[in-house]
Amino acid sequence: AVVSTQSTGLISMRLLPLWVGARGIEFSWKYIQLSFEANISLAHHIVMAMLIWMWTRNNIEKSVLPLIISLLLLCSSKQTLLELLGTLFHFTSFGILSINVMVTLLVGLVATHLYINLCIQDNSWGNPKYH
Repeated sequence: AVVSTQSTGLISMRLLPLWVGARGIEFSWKYIQLSFEANISLAHHIVMAMLIWMWTRNNIEKSVLPLIISLLLLCSSKQTLLELLGTLFHFTSFGILSINVMVTLLVGLVATHLYINLCIQDNSWGNPKYH
C-alpha cells in the first residue's frame, strides 16, 4: 500500500509536471530542479526502506538501534526541517535543494554502512556452525 501511494505521488508530483512542462518551447530552471528533486526523492525512499528493514530485524545489535531510530525520525521529518530552514534563513530554492542533497547523502551513507555491517554479521560462510 505504501509503495503504491509513493508511486502515485511520484507520478503526480514529479513526473507529470516535468513531462508536460519541460516539453514546452521556453526553457526554465524549475524543470531541472524538478528532475533533481525527483532523483533525491527516489534515493530518500530507498534509504527509508533500508532503515525500516534494519529496524525490523531481530538480530541487530541493541547499541545500533537508537541510531537507526534517529535516522528514521530525521528522514520522516526532513521535508519539514528543510522548509523551516528555508523560511528562517531565506534560502533560495537551489540552496534548499543542495541542503536536501547533503542530508540525503549523509543519511544514505550512514544507513549503507550500517546495512553492510549487518550483512557481514549475517554472513555464514566463515562460520563453522553452518558447515
